[in-house]
Amino acid sequence: MFTSILIANRGEIACRVIATCRRLGIRTVAVYSDADAEARHVRLADRAVRIGPAPARESYLHIDKVIQAARETGARAIHPGYGFLAENATFARAVADAGLVLIGPSAETMDLMGSKAAAKAKMEPAGVPLIPGYHGADQSDETLSAEADRIGFPLMLKAAAGGGGKGMRVVRSAKEFGEALKAARREAAGAFGDERMIIERYLERPRHVEAQIFADRHGNTVHLFERDCSSQRRHQKIIEEAPAPGLSQQLRTDLLAAAVRAAEAVDYLGAGTVEFMVEDDHFYFLEMNTRLQVEHPVTEMITGLDLVEWQIRVAAGEPLPLNQDEIHCSGHAMEARIYAEDPERGFVPSSGRIKQLIFPGHSDVRIDTGVESGDEVSMHYDPMIAKLIVHDRDRKRCLARLEQALAATFVAGPTTNMGFLQGLAGSKVFAEAALDTGLLDRDLESITGDKRDLPVAAWAAASCHWLSEQEHQASADDSSPWALADGWRMGGPESRTLDLDHRGQRFQVHARGDRAGGYLLNSDEREVRARLVELADHHYSLALDNEHRHLHLFADSDLGLDICLPGERWRLVRHTRFEALTSGGSGDGRIIAPMPGKVLEIRVSEGETVTEGQTVAVMEAMKMELAIKAPIDGTVAGIATSADDLVEADALLLEIDPSE
Repeated sequence: MFTSILIANRGEIACRVIATCRRLGIRTVAVYSDADAEARHVRLADRAVRIGPAPARESYLHIDKVIQAARETGARAIHPGYGFLAENATFARAVADAGLVLIGPSAETMDLMGSKAAAKAKMEPAGVPLIPGYHGADQSDETLSAEADRIGFPLMLKAAAGGGGKGMRVVRSAKEFGEALKAARREAAGAFGDERMIIERYLERPRHVEAQIFADRHGNTVHLFERDCSSQRRHQKIIEEAPAPGLSQQLRTDLLAAAVRAAEAVDYLGAGTVEFMVEDDHFYFLEMNTRLQVEHPVTEMITGLDLVEWQIRVAAGEPLPLNQDEIHCSGHAMEARIYAEDPERGFVPSSGRIKQLIFPGHSDVRIDTGVESGDEVSMHYDPMIAKLIVHDRDRKRCLARLEQALAATFVAGPTTNMGFLQGLAGSKVFAEAALDTGLLDRDLESITGDKRDLPVAAWAAASCHWLSEQEHQASADDSSPWALADGWRMGGPESRTLDLDHRGQRFQVHARGDRAGGYLLNSDEREVRARLVELADHHYSLALDNEHRHLHLFADSDLGLDICLPGERWRLVRHTRFEALTSGGSGDGRIIAPMPGKVLEIRVSEGETVTEGQTVAVMEAMKMELAIKAPIDGTVAGIATSADDLVEADALLLEIDPSE
């Protein structure tokens, strides 16, 4: 067993590996960039080494610096986590050449599985079903176009060397193919340094089911059951679960057996994931990830095993701790990925300091995170805040626990996807396990709900909370009943007014207190009697007329309040009295950065005529590329930035004078 391990990663996965190493008595070494000097993984490790400035290419992706850090600290093994160098064959060779051990498969296996084309060529003779397509060496435009015509539309373009949704495009006609190929190649080259493409027939409504496999140096290969990752947006997973619901026993057995054959065909070592597309009663090989998956905790929850410990033991030369007959599946698990991103602005990444971070405390709720209150979500890296994982004895109970746990979670600071996660978890299609990989991209709003119509329970609960807060503040220093600010006067209860805001729309709530501790509330001619009682931290009971509802409330320091109802999260802001009403909007022709990031391209010049919807700039942030489009027809009046500039959110990019 190793005595010291360097973790060539950051954030949540680095903290996750540190936890297992600490339990096993293994000393840990963290590496960090300037942006992560105060990060949680740095604080948790036994030792930490700076390896460069904030950009990943100059720090976490710098192979020589990572290996030098291992040598300097005496670490005998390197755990790459996921992302960054985790599937980099050049890194794997450099680790071996340095006399160190990489906790992962060989460089040769990475080379093979890192190329989707080579992987498919290896899978076919192993009896692993493939999606019809092209994965040849000839990458000329003419060949790829001819193969696209042969396969037929719609089809999928994929980066041969990548994963995670980078370098992927759905192409529905020959007319779109040329532009899509150019964009996919550019994205693949930027993400993986390799612009090779493969083409596959596009399955319209498949599920994404993956099998966790493990292999050792002693000829043993096993599976640890499967996971369903069908809830996706733009190929990015949102909620994963294990085992996959709705599979026939025969399909499950065949899929898991195919996953084991796939691992054996490439002499696999360590933890890996074989991903499949499932449509009707058929499954097709998608790719193999030669690393630990982000969603590995759901497998740990249903098996009771520590996959990081297995990785370390296998890398140290030990046999697998269990054989196939000794690995059992118990209950159901789900994982929700909490991100700093804004669903109302197209899920653009968010950044900033986390002012407050609250997670539920329950034995069947697990939190894997790389941040704490006070930490910064950096624009330089993936904006994941945490993974929330739940377990229960069956899927129905597990889903109920997930909804409860999401409602009891709060992040103050950067904008997050918490409301989106609650809406998805509470949706009918998720309850019925009726998702396919493209459903959220096709029909997002009808699934997660329209958040424009604020329910009475939300504004009533918020009003009760703020009214009660005012009363407690007013009477905090005086025990006299005359100091109570409950609105009661000798002539009867006096009305008070709250000025509230929901998604930029301001409205007023008029309130009168009563002797029962509740309020008579009126807004927009709707009158209700409400009483809010705190049951536990942030957990309340709301009596609304003759009904009672349980909910969670979270307040921040900006007069903001999150109201969490089952399957719903609403954000309200209270304005101070006499605060001026402002539109807060910019002219239609001002184009501002939707997120902090790097400007990759400015595609127009001053004086140029543009049309609504035309791409005028391209930005990159947190590993995402975003096309910035003209909101109106007009003429470019001024350009405020240029390629390679780093800009903050809401920074002016350019201005367009509208057409007459």
